[in-house]
Amino acid sequence: MKKVITYGTFDLLHYGHVNLLQRAKSLGDYLIVGLSTDEFNWNMKHKKCYFGYNERRRLLEAIRYVDLVIPEESWEQKISDVKEYKIDTFVIGDDWKGKFDFLKDYCEVVYLPRTPEISTTQIKNDLKK
Repeated sequence: MKKVITYGTFDLLHYGHVNLLQRAKSLGDYLIVGLSTDEFNWNMKHKKCYFGYNERRRLLEAIRYVDLVIPEESWEQKISDVKEYKIDTFVIGDDWKGKFDFLKDYCEVVYLPRTPEISTTQIKNDLKK
């Protein structure tokens, strides 16, 4: 079984997120999503989420492409997650291109193109208008 992992906040879940998850799942048999906790988002990413961790987790678990959701609590946990879950492929949006190349020592690293016309930031900005 080929295992794939991706990470993200997945706040204000939209079709760009679903596109990423679908393409990530197509690269293997089992997709794990490392979902940023509220504390990690606030303390390390300096992001405030509209939905809390438990709501975002429930939304992800409802998507057919997602097999398992685990908490992302630090930047450093990726290597240990890859080892613990015996990951074959790490997938992330291409806005992070090159940032996770250090994982190539442990698994394949794939940067997928983002869905260009949608983002959580865009949604938040549109709602402010």
